[in-house]
Amino acid sequence: MSRVRNLRVRPDLLYVASGWSTLVTDVRGRITGADPQGFFARNTRVLSAERLTVNGREPVPFSTANVRGHAQLSYAELGDGEALPSQAVYLLTERFVGDGLRTRLTVVSYAARPLTLPVRIHLAADFADTSEAEAGRRRQFGDVDRAWDPAERELLLTYLRDDLDRAVAVRVRADAPVRYVDGALAVEVTVPPGGSSRVELAVEPVFDGERLVAPPPTFTGPTDAATAAGARLAREFTRLSSSNFDVTAAWRCAVDDLTVLPLGEPAGPTAPMAGLPIYQEIFGRDTMTASWQALLAGPTMLADSLRLNAQHVGQRVDDRRDEEPGKPLHEARLGPVSVLGLDPFTHYHGDWSTAPDFLVFLGQYLAWTGDLDTVRELLPTAHRALGWIDRYGDLDRDGFLEYHCRARSGLKNQGWKDSDTAVVDEHGQVVLNPIASSELQAYWYAALRHAAVVFAATGRPALGAKLMARARALRRRFHRAYWMPDQGCYAMALGPDGRQVRSVNSNDGHLLTTGIVPTRVAGLVARRLLAPDMFSGWGVRTLSAAHPAYNPFSYHRGSVWPVEAGTIGLGLARYGCWEQLHRLAEGMFAAAALFDEHRLPEVLSGLPRDDAHPHPGVYPDSCSPQAWSASSVVALVQALLALRPAGPLRTIFVDPHLPEWLPDLTLEGVQVGRATVDLTVRRRRGGRTSIRVRGDRLAVIRRPTVQATAARHHRC
Repeated sequence: MSRVRNLRVRPDLLYVASGWSTLVTDVRGRITGADPQGFFARNTRVLSAERLTVNGREPVPFSTANVRGHAQLSYAELGDGEALPSQAVYLLTERFVGDGLRTRLTVVSYAARPLTLPVRIHLAADFADTSEAEAGRRRQFGDVDRAWDPAERELLLTYLRDDLDRAVAVRVRADAPVRYVDGALAVEVTVPPGGSSRVELAVEPVFDGERLVAPPPTFTGPTDAATAAGARLAREFTRLSSSNFDVTAAWRCAVDDLTVLPLGEPAGPTAPMAGLPIYQEIFGRDTMTASWQALLAGPTMLADSLRLNAQHVGQRVDDRRDEEPGKPLHEARLGPVSVLGLDPFTHYHGDWSTAPDFLVFLGQYLAWTGDLDTVRELLPTAHRALGWIDRYGDLDRDGFLEYHCRARSGLKNQGWKDSDTAVVDEHGQVVLNPIASSELQAYWYAALRHAAVVFAATGRPALGAKLMARARALRRRFHRAYWMPDQGCYAMALGPDGRQVRSVNSNDGHLLTTGIVPTRVAGLVARRLLAPDMFSGWGVRTLSAAHPAYNPFSYHRGSVWPVEAGTIGLGLARYGCWEQLHRLAEGMFAAAALFDEHRLPEVLSGLPRDDAHPHPGVYPDSCSPQAWSASSVVALVQALLALRPAGPLRTIFVDPHLPEWLPDLTLEGVQVGRATVDLTVRRRRGGRTSIRVRGDRLAVIRRPTVQATAARHHRC
């Protein structure tokens, strides 16, 4: 098979970000006016075009690169660099993203004579929503007024709508006078021999009278709350090294990406956005999931993600937003389409998994940290989430959670697979609501168990015992209702008629992770997940390749999600299914090695890994970086170690099983409870492993999981 490397997910774009702001350029660093290029602040495009000419010609950069996630640097030639005596002149374009955008243009001359160069900068703003920049302008329009203040050297572009207060100010500083002529900023730049001259633009959005300040021009160090939060994570995160280069590189890229994705205040502050370039918004489920999967790297992100979700719990019954009292947030956006009420996404609650996820991840946070103060702070939200599940989650009282969409512009499917065509029956037809998807029942089961521990640990053991009993009962009725013995796996869902949706899909991996699967059938489930129609060779397909609705480049009907690999990996480790785990992990790390910087994109295609497909391809609109694709790398490493924390007991349990292709792992700075340790694991002859621990006092106990011990009699 040919070796492919350094694939870029969006090869026509470069983008850098900080907090709620993103700069999207072409690969040369230009904002040409083509979608989806521009500078976006709070989901609004405040700079849609920037056309620069020097001496009447557009400089074309010959080298452009992103720097530290929030900045960009490019070089363009303005003179003949090969002529003698020297006529070499270059333009350096430096861009720095924060709440606003700072662009610094520096003309550097190596010529022997002074130069005077007319510089013209044409700017445009269209105030499009980020969704419109991707899919086309359809829902909101307005003219843009231009006003030049010569005393302040400032151009103000104002969106002319009575119902939306949006503007952007562009302040200019230069080594020469600045004029505004024929719709362009004009500067006559004079450059002495061997010298330089600079023009600087500060692009500062103005939303509802609030001016967002452009960041200082620095490539290093925090420039705003988001980059400060990222710097905090960088100091905290566990470091990994291994003789396997691909695993080392994938980990380093993953934790680096997580340091550039925090939304900053008032969102978290370290809680991550979903991904770039378009999902710079709050996603309750996604934020928590990425933070949970990344716990081996550090706990701060999950603490902030839980707090973020606690701040956005439903207050009332509002069908337009699929909101109910106690129901957590699914998505919150700040763009004009949402602010104008053209969609419900200023705060939209259309997801059934976030409430149980909150309870699961609160329990996981306690297990890793033993931080009872934070857990007690979040207990009221835990009570409200439980209350919502009990009152609204199972309206027909059949003992299973079933979702339904009430919002006209809301999401039809409100489980893990939330695209409109994600849930299909065995004939390839879309299943109507209400739907009781299998993974929701597993999340509920795990939520009851984790909530039981949380409440017992905070002084309510009787409630904890009651929740444990409810979990056991749910486990029994789930298997009876969803198990498909002829397929060796579980139904995707129960449809509105209560009958099984008999489509083979990836949800079973989530079931393994929660422990809802009886040990006697766990091996069957694991083998079915890794069967040829489900496992592409890179990862587990969301839907079987043998299904009539299979589409390898769809969102949820046969594509491969790295985030699922992290979750499924933890499930396989839970039941001791090492062969399947090693195949899954190898596929994911091999896929990462194909992409630029070993960065896993949001969604891979479901194409098979064979000589005809030397790389998997990606879903067309994939984000990269994506928070929960990055976190999946951390989760897979945790799965290979079968590491389970008991922070309140200053203990971790491990059962490492390293494959031949991963002979060693060293993790520096693992945090459990108040202890920080370094772990070195080596694979010995015959596959046995050794463990060395250094650092604070912490008990490290080699012990298989309860399920793995019980499943030894049922081969994976």
